[in-house]
Amino acid sequence: MKIAIVTGASSGMGREFVLQLNKYVQVDEIWAIARRKEALESLKSEVSIPVRPISLDLTDPASFDTVASLLHTEKPDIRLLVNAAGFGKFGSFESISIADDALMIELNCTALVRMTRLCIPYMHSGSHILQLDSLSAFQPVPYITTYGATKAFVLSYSRAMNRELKSKNIRMMALNPGWVKTEFFNHACQTNDGQVQYYDRLYDASFCVAYGLKDLYCSKKDYSVPGFFTRMQVRLVKLLPHSMVMNTWLNQQKKPKNNTDLTVEGRK
Repeated sequence: MKIAIVTGASSGMGREFVLQLNKYVQVDEIWAIARRKEALESLKSEVSIPVRPISLDLTDPASFDTVASLLHTEKPDIRLLVNAAGFGKFGSFESISIADDALMIELNCTALVRMTRLCIPYMHSGSHILQLDSLSAFQPVPYITTYGATKAFVLSYSRAMNRELKSKNIRMMALNPGWVKTEFFNHACQTNDGQVQYYDRLYDASFCVAYGLKDLYCSKKDYSVPGFFTRMQVRLVKLLPHSMVMNTWLNQQKKPKNNTDLTVEGRK
């Protein structure tokens, strides 16, 4: 049985991947993983491919025992893995609990690596892995400190693993969008007390996912940056000292832009 696995599939970018992946990969079933079972169940009526909802909290190590057991029992041919589960918190480090900092690392980094390592033995030549990353991976970002650091890890891990997997003809790519208006902001803004209020451009999840899938299947890139202006920002950040980049970022936060109506109603 050929399958695709998408984590974080109940909302935002993860859900959008489930809706669009059939344009690039033919599978018999999509395993949709997230905490909210009802939101996963609703995908069944939105996708032509059969969806298997798997309700798991990937910050719980026991969840990976469940995934490992399913894979061992069914021995599927995994044609695509999308690790889209993750969250961020904005604001000063004093406003973000130690527990939330640790959970960001656990979900954005550890869970991503666990899922990747569990799935690779069930992948064959021509399989693909997409790691949902962020523009913040390319620079230190004060007041998005831990989240940005986790995304720097994802970028480095994805690019290096892509080289290691080349001999198996399995391709891994990081997708690094800028600001995308999804339920992500519902959590990120809970601890934000005005420290982060400049959002230069807001992109739609559907655009970023379509761009990422096209690059994954139609290019040799090991990371993908949707949007012309976002790509120009990445190029500039690579040329400038990080001290200057952080100073520019902090100065931008004094000038609010696109900072209203960011939170959206999440699926229950």
